[in-house]
Amino acid sequence: MKNINNYKCLSCGGGLKFDPKSGGVICEYCDSQYTIEQIEEAYGVQDEQGTESQNQTFESSDGEWNTENLNSDWGEDSEKMKEFSCPSCGASILCEATTAATSCPYCDNPTVIEKEFAGNLKPDYVIPFKLNKKEAIAALKEYYKGKKLLPKEFSDENHLEEMKGVYVPFWFFNGTAEGSAVFHATTTTRHRSGNTETITTKHYDCNREGSLEFNMVPVDASKKMPNDMMDSLEPFDFGELKEFSTAYLPGYLADKYDDTVDECFPRAETRCAASFLSELQKSVKGYGSVTLKSKNISLKKGIVNYGLVPVYLLYTKWHEERYLFSVNGQTGKVVGKLPLSSKLATLYYLKHFFISFAAIGAIAFAVAKFMEII
Repeated sequence: MKNINNYKCLSCGGGLKFDPKSGGVICEYCDSQYTIEQIEEAYGVQDEQGTESQNQTFESSDGEWNTENLNSDWGEDSEKMKEFSCPSCGASILCEATTAATSCPYCDNPTVIEKEFAGNLKPDYVIPFKLNKKEAIAALKEYYKGKKLLPKEFSDENHLEEMKGVYVPFWFFNGTAEGSAVFHATTTTRHRSGNTETITTKHYDCNREGSLEFNMVPVDASKKMPNDMMDSLEPFDFGELKEFSTAYLPGYLADKYDDTVDECFPRAETRCAASFLSELQKSVKGYGSVTLKSKNISLKKGIVNYGLVPVYLLYTKWHEERYLFSVNGQTGKVVGKLPLSSKLATLYYLKHFFISFAAIGAIAFAVAKFMEII
C-alpha cells in the first residue's frame, strides 16, 4: 500500500495519511479511519507497478445484458403518483399524488413544475428508509463535530430542516465472472550475524482461477447524484430489499433515472471485474507483498433490475459555493465536502508552529545546560 496520499477518503474525498499508531490510514480532514485492507478493497487490486487499478475490465463478455424484465406498466399505481420537473437542473421527481409543490432536492431551486405523470420504468425493488429525518439531521450534526477548521457560521446557517428524503434510482446487474490471474508475490527475511545483516527476498508467481456469481451489483442511475458521493455512501444492506410498492413513497421523493441502462454498462463491468480480481487476490496469503501480474477474465451477462435506494439530501450555499451533503437513509453514513475557514486554518497552523518552535527551543536550552555540566 504505497503512496497512500494518492488515495481519497471514502467519506469526504479528502487526502489520506498513514497512522503509525493504528497501522491504518486516517483522513486529514474528517478524521475517518480505515484499515489498509479496506482501502485496498475499495480501490481494487494492485497492478504490476504497485498502483491501484480502478478501471479493471473484462477481456471478453458473453451476450448482452438481459433487460426484458424491466417493466413500464404502472397500472393503477399511476393514479397515486405525481411528477415535478426542475427547470434549473432538469431533475424529474416522482412523489405521491398528495405531495404539494416542493423545492428541488439537488439544486434547491424553489420553482418546480408539475406535469402529467409519465412513469417510464416502474422500479422492481426498493430499500425502504430506515432512518427518519430527525435521525438523519442528528447524523449530519455529528459529522460537523470535531471539525476544528469548519467555519462556525456555516454550521449555524445550515437549514438542516430542509433536508429531503429521496429515493435514488439504481440499476442492479446480475451475472457471472470467470477466469484466471497471476499474482507476483514476495517474502522477505532478515538474518544478522555480528555487524552484518543479510536480507533475502524470494519471488513467486501465484496462479489463481475461479468463478464468481454477481447478484444485484449496484450502479446509480442519476446524473444529478455525483457518482463518487453515491459510491462513498455504500454499502447498503440488500438483505432489506423489498418488491417495489408506492406504499413506501409517502413522505419521500423519488428521483427518475436519467442515466440509461446502456450508459451504465461500463461502470457495472468495471465493478464486477475489480471485485472478481479482489476475491482472487484474497486467496494469495502468507506473503509480504502481492501485485497483479496478468489476468484473463470474462463475464457472462445476466438480468438487469431497476430499483430505488434511500438517501437524505441537503443542498446548501455558503460564500457562493455549492455544497451537497448526503446521508445513507439506511445506515446513517454521511458524505459531503465541508468548507475550510482560512482564518481558523491560519490560527491553527500558527499555533502548531509556535508550539513546535518552543519545543525546539526548550530542547536546545536543555542540551546547552547539559554541555555546561559536563
